[in-house]
This record gives sequence, C-alpha cells and structure tokens, in this order.
Amino acid sequence: MNRTPKVAAVQDLSGLGRCSLSVILPVLSVMGTQCCPLPTAVLSAHTAFPAPEAAAFQDLTGAMEQTLDHWEALHVTFDAIYSGFLGSLQQIALLRRLIQQFRQKETLVLIDPVMGDHGRVYRTYTQEMCEQTALLAAEADLITPNLTEAALLLGEPFDRIPTTQAGIEAWLQRLSLDGKRSVVITGVSLAPKTLGAGCLDGASGKIRFAMARQEPGQFFGTGDLFAAVLLGSLLRGEALSEATARAVDFIQKAVARTLTAGTPMLEGVQFEPLLQELV
Repeated sequence: MNRTPKVAAVQDLSGLGRCSLSVILPVLSVMGTQCCPLPTAVLSAHTAFPAPEAAAFQDLTGAMEQTLDHWEALHVTFDAIYSGFLGSLQQIALLRRLIQQFRQKETLVLIDPVMGDHGRVYRTYTQEMCEQTALLAAEADLITPNLTEAALLLGEPFDRIPTTQAGIEAWLQRLSLDGKRSVVITGVSLAPKTLGAGCLDGASGKIRFAMARQEPGQFFGTGDLFAAVLLGSLLRGEALSEATARAVDFIQKAVARTLTAGTPMLEGVQFEPLLQELV
C-alpha cells in the first residue's frame, strides 16, 4: 500500500476570495497529498475586498501553539512543511518551532516569504518581520519569492530588480546561499507578453526558466496556487524544473479561463474545473 505524503500547511483561511488554504487544500488533495492545515487566522474575505472596517478577522496564534503541543504529543511526522503569509513575529517564531520539532531527514521545508509585491511591502509587515522572515527562509530547502520579495531577502532596492535573464540568474545564485537551498523566483518576464518563473535546483546547481503567455490583469491568490502545484509535483517525485513548468502552465490556464468567464478579479482564479489536469 502506497503511503500518502503528509504536508503541514501554515496559512490563513479566507471565506471570500480564492487564496491561501482555500486553494492549497484542494490542489494538494487532488495531487495525492494529505494536507494538514495549521491556520494562522480566519478572515471573512481576503484583505483586498472593500469595506475592511466590517471584515471579520480571528487571529489564531494561540490555537497554533496548542496545535503544535498536540502534534508533538502525537509524535506526528510530515513529508513537507509549507508556509505562506504570516501575521506577526510570534507566528514566525511558531513556524520556526514547527520546523525545528517536526523536521525529519526527508522533510521538505518550503517557505513562501510573503512580504510584498509590485515593489511594495505589505502594510502589515514591519521591518523586523521582514528581517525575521529572511532568517526563517534561511532554514528552508526551497523558497518561492516573487521579485519584490527576492529584493527584500537580498537587501536590494526595488529599483534594482533585474529585468534580464542574466540578472535573474545572478539573483537565483545569491538566494540559493551557495547551493544550500533551491529557489524559484515567480513573476519573471524575459520577453514581451510572457510571464513565468526561474528556478535553481540546489542539488544540481542547474537554472531553468518556465514561461507562458502573460494574461491581462492581476489576480489574488495565484502565488498560493503556484506554490501548491509546485509542492504537489515535487512530492510526486518530479524534478524542480518540471514542477516549476507545471505550476506556470497551470496558473496561465486558470487565469485565461477566469478571464473568459468574466469572473471578478477579487474572487481569484477559477482553478476548480482544471484540477483534473493535476491528477
């Protein structure tokens, strides 16, 4: 009997808007992985929805600590630990505890250092949180920053984000910490009307790029969707370059389908009808 890989997913859950756990759970499940959520917060809708003053937000930091205590008592093990947006310094510390206590020799630690996008740091992220996220990312086997987050991790100003293949390759090398970890930089465009990702495999040192047609608009949750497809592919034994290409292709198809359907961008991408392609 084949054993199902088990993933500890440290993410928030939004009632409205396809992002975080609402996309990670179905993607990892259909790809043959057991997703074990460690929710950081529950929101009525993701933060870009209007009327934020009426939004519900429940911080689950206390429940996170209790969950880790219970998991420790159960002697649970994970094939992967995957984190995304974190809401506080305390949650960053709890994620570090999760990694230290539950990481086995074969456990894959994927950290998506969600700190900003489009040359801006998210308003909830302080300078200290960015610094602690960078220290946390140093413990990962794989990180998946976008270009803004890559600049933050490297201490580079946003106006020096590279736009050439050589520049992206140099950043991939630096982010790999001399091959100590693998890196996927998302949101890379090497030619007009293309968008994709560049990856460096820490084990082989090889760099590959996966590109697709760039669709108009900016959709929420695509970074979470990308990382989930990437992780699911890796846990099925695919090489990093193959997993990156699969994730880039899936995002492009999901965005194109969403545009055709006319779904509001705030609701995220219509990925559900495409899940069968990931089986």
